Amino acid sequence: MSEVVQGTSLWQDAWRRWRRHKVSVGSAVVLTIIVLFCAFGPQLVSLIWGWTYEQQNIALGPSAPSLSHPFGTDVLGRDLMVRTMHGGRVSLLVAFVATSVSLVVGVTYGAISGYVGGRVDSFMMRFVDVLMSTPYLLLVIVLMAVIPPNNVSFFGLDGSFVLMFGALGLVSWLVLARIVRGQVLSLKQKEFVEAAHAIGVKPRTILFRHIVPNTLGPVIVYSSLTIPSVMLSEAFLSFLGLGIREPQASWGTLVNDGSNAMVVYPWLLVFPGLTMALTLFCLNFLGDGLRDALDPNARKS
Repeated sequence: MSEVVQGTSLWQDAWRRWRRHKVSVGSAVVLTIIVLFCAFGPQLVSLIWGWTYEQQNIALGPSAPSLSHPFGTDVLGRDLMVRTMHGGRVSLLVAFVATSVSLVVGVTYGAISGYVGGRVDSFMMRFVDVLMSTPYLLLVIVLMAVIPPNNVSFFGLDGSFVLMFGALGLVSWLVLARIVRGQVLSLKQKEFVEAAHAIGVKPRTILFRHIVPNTLGPVIVYSSLTIPSVMLSEAFLSFLGLGIREPQASWGTLVNDGSNAMVVYPWLLVFPGLTMALTLFCLNFLGDGLRDALDPNARKS
């Protein structure tokens, strides 16, 4: 009697291949540590040393790293470690929120365009072409400069700030929409879609329950690479002074402050800069690992 060999799914194969990608796995571990460092670190610092991100000590001023201030203090005597943690919260929150907005809009738009086809598809893609020809970062800069601060807050952040990076997410979906459209154009000709049509399944159900889940491989990879791109955009805007406002901080504002005093007080740039650079490296390596794991050619081999 022959032994029955149990098949494996795409996700099982991808998980097995990803675990063999040591750099990607290590990056995921380091990234998890950084997220926990930023999420729970300020509370621990407040319990152990009693410092908060906005607490000032003008008499102390900028001091070098020590046991009481492992990252040192800035020119206002604020603990740099807790400000780096808080800045990580802001930068990571902005990156994940903007990427989530980009993910929802891009997948929905691209899936509808590819599935409907015809003149609708042509019109929707020409609209994407127009938006892609627009320097969206310049548009965000103009909006950040024009829209005044308000008293609305979201998780302790200024409402206009969150609104602008929501807008950043709304213009980051264009490439994703093209990727999803291409996947849908290929998948809608498959046998399982024709079978669903034959048994009377509604087009909306076919699209979002049967076709879209099969596009998640490229979507996950692109999303993992969009997060560092959005983080760099946030850092760039903060570096220009158009990002988050005091006493809040992000990695971009901390790097900007540190660059102005890097010769005299180098720790003001070194610690936030290294934390941000390490996070970006980990996100890019993680994206590379996911791309290799979800590659259909690797599955065949």
